[in-house]
Amino acid sequence: MAITMTEVAAQRVQAFLTNRGKGIGLRLGVKTSGCSGMAYVLEFVDELNEDDQVFEMHGVKVIVDAKSLVYLDGTELDFAKEGLNEGFQFNNPNVSSECGCGESFHV
Repeated sequence: MAITMTEVAAQRVQAFLTNRGKGIGLRLGVKTSGCSGMAYVLEFVDELNEDDQVFEMHGVKVIVDAKSLVYLDGTELDFAKEGLNEGFQFNNPNVSSECGCGESFHV
């Protein structure tokens, strides 16, 4: 099981952590939400939990809890700028459908 991150996303996460002044990495998780069932959650991590898996790319740690990893295995975290919009993108091979607004997904 693995999570990957592009270099652009890693640079963005590192900039956020530097501006924040603390943190060991970024937590990627899922929660029940939206019209398709699940939504991605991103949070800064200051301490690891017992069931966390840590994946490190480009000098940045992505932390995923065991329950979320089932839905996120193989996901690539990217960061893109499109016109005036910018944000993290999730390239998740497990997704079978997404809602029209792009906020939630179904596995």
